Amino acid sequence: MSKRYKQLTEKIDNTKSYLIAEASETIKELKSAKFDETVEIALNLNVDPRHADQMVRGAVILPHGTGKTVRVAVFAKGVKADEAKAAGADIVGTDDLVQQIKDGIFNFDVVVAAPDCMGLVGQIGRILGPKGLMPNPKTGTVTPDVATAVTNVKGGQVAFRVDKKGNIHAGIGKVSFDSTKIAENLVSFLKAINKQKPASAKGRYIKNGALSLTMSPALKLDILELADVK
Repeated sequence: MSKRYKQLTEKIDNTKSYLIAEASETIKELKSAKFDETVEIALNLNVDPRHADQMVRGAVILPHGTGKTVRVAVFAKGVKADEAKAAGADIVGTDDLVQQIKDGIFNFDVVVAAPDCMGLVGQIGRILGPKGLMPNPKTGTVTPDVATAVTNVKGGQVAFRVDKKGNIHAGIGKVSFDSTKIAENLVSFLKAINKQKPASAKGRYIKNGALSLTMSPALKLDILELADVK
């Protein structure tokens, strides 16, 4: 353990579970990097994603954005392509965009697609899927309204998906945000997660939760409060 990391751990009370408001204030005291660190939420859910009815997946627009500049690529043609460009898409294309991705050029963070272009996207599904870039209707990235999708993504939309072990990770802001904004973003994210609770999930839905920065140890969150965020 480095001296810096040890000093940060001394600012955390490992015997307690932090409430959202206190965690949002304490997390700002853990800043140690020279860059604007991301505030990250990690949750462990009591679900088995091997069962389709327990796959927790969706997207939420954070009230204060993520603090990150997001580059958006859009598969669209004709009027939809024009709408995507007008909304601020960084790249808009069809076959040319497919070729770019096949060539290994990924100068974007999110992919949006109009439904009539999903046949094209399917050609590169094996490339996009493992990178978490495959458009999906559940996250609002496959839609006839590509302009709104671009606006949402640029405006602070965060997509989430549970992994094989029931974990969800997401960036919900920057350490430069004031604590109130961090708390409000966290609450919005938790509301979206709780809303996605599968009917077949039994017992306590959120088993564990932690808040951290890119370069910091984590604060354990109060799971009773997390469950109550509706």
